[in-house]
Amino acid sequence: MGWRGILGFDFGIVQAPLGPDISGPELVAAVANSGCLGFLRAPDWEAPDHLRELIRKTRTLTDKPFGVGVVLAFPHAENIKAILDEKVAVLQVYWGECSQDLVLQAHRAGVKIVPQVGSFDEAKKVVDVGVDGIIVQGVEAGGHIIGREGLITLLPRVVDLVRDRNIPVIAGGGIVDERGYVAALALGAQGIVLGTRFVATDESYAHPTYKKKLVDLERTAYTDVFGRARWPGAPHRVLETPFFQEWRNLPSDENESNQPVIGYSTIHGVEKEVRRFAGTVPNATTTGDIESMAMYASAGVGLINEIIPASEVIKRLVEGAQSLINKQFAA
Repeated sequence: MGWRGILGFDFGIVQAPLGPDISGPELVAAVANSGCLGFLRAPDWEAPDHLRELIRKTRTLTDKPFGVGVVLAFPHAENIKAILDEKVAVLQVYWGECSQDLVLQAHRAGVKIVPQVGSFDEAKKVVDVGVDGIIVQGVEAGGHIIGREGLITLLPRVVDLVRDRNIPVIAGGGIVDERGYVAALALGAQGIVLGTRFVATDESYAHPTYKKKLVDLERTAYTDVFGRARWPGAPHRVLETPFFQEWRNLPSDENESNQPVIGYSTIHGVEKEVRRFAGTVPNATTTGDIESMAMYASAGVGLINEIIPASEVIKRLVEGAQSLINKQFAA
């Protein structure tokens, strides 16, 4: 299967489902065409027809398998039905219960299911329901973070938990280059998932200003400043932009609901207002005060110094990891 293949893919590299629609068909197809697993992101509302269109558009750009990610904290039943009807390769679920019934539904449709977890207890809950893999997210990850443990301590515990169950473990959180890839393999993972590194690619649907900030800035913060009303109790890691530094101590009783509109964005085909402190990152359609919007990024963002094609990200990861192991560790 090639270098550290997982779940039937050539390489053990996964492109995270980047919200709200940053990982569109172009990015996912580019990742799939490079032999890796790319994820579309389902809308955070019921939109089965739109989701089918996304899946079908992706299939016009690649004949390779790919997946769709769903946040279970939001309405999702019709979206999951559309995903299973379309028989994508992998369903990724996050921030909610990955029930045995959901696993059975996926398997009846011929779809593999991989939950993302942020704690050992969460991992224990999913191993017995027949999942096809587990993504372990460390607190170093960008975007919304479900746990509070660092990847280097959480990952080996989950690997030990599933050692005799033939469930591949995929590591995520702060990984952007071949050194992170090799470190994850050393801790027992069979693959890695990257979000921020794929946001900073030519094919990503992120706004150009967002991409530039990922190159220019190198500090992140774990916070709950953005999106408190829409998604309460969902901390996240963001770039320390000048806007965030000014408002990082936002009083706990403040949220985006009574804030001014600072821009507009078309998200999954729907035009939406963007209010100050909203948790919506700017995509390619976004207008307004881009600098004052949320910009999710992992703790490894300081290692990103250029915007490159997704295929080049993958090439560097694969060749770099092979070289690192063969030249530096083989002896």
